[in-house]
Amino acid sequence: MDVLKNNFWYVPEVLTKSELRLLNIYCQIKHSWNFHNFDDQQTSLGETAFYGDTIMESLLKIKTEIFEKVIGKKILPTYSFWRLYNKFSTLKRHTDRPSCEITASINLGGCGTKWPLIVEGKPFDIKPGDAVVYHGAKLEHWRDEFQGDAQAQVFFHWVYADGPQKNRIFDCRRDLGDPVRVENT
Repeated sequence: MDVLKNNFWYVPEVLTKSELRLLNIYCQIKHSWNFHNFDDQQTSLGETAFYGDTIMESLLKIKTEIFEKVIGKKILPTYSFWRLYNKFSTLKRHTDRPSCEITASINLGGCGTKWPLIVEGKPFDIKPGDAVVYHGAKLEHWRDEFQGDAQAQVFFHWVYADGPQKNRIFDCRRDLGDPVRVENT
């Protein structure tokens, strides 16, 4: 595991090859049927996007312990979000909301075209199954225009168990997988 300066971490092989294959096919099937439950202002071009998807929320729960070891602190899961990007997609420069004190961006695979995530001006080429972890609510991040055909990413979010946002556990829902948030923040 490579701990980087400025609170960035590159974490290899977060997903096994079997998990990666399953999730990539899952995202492709959902995309082919035009299933989505989320539209946002950070991207364009009709990407398929899901907030709180049951399989991704299950994975968030299973993988939290790995990320606690990387960060060196107890963290509480807030939510997962996945998106399948298309050719010419971009991700606008932004910071995340308070429920995203810690963010992990995990490459689920696609056409194989490299498409770096840029965090505070530092580009990260994330290999399929690997993650980049950073302070999503503090650090500006984005992606320039994608030149490939498709790439799926899942984002896991947490808050510090002893931090000021700890009341945002499960993103103010009853539990992971619950589609209804108590507050709209």
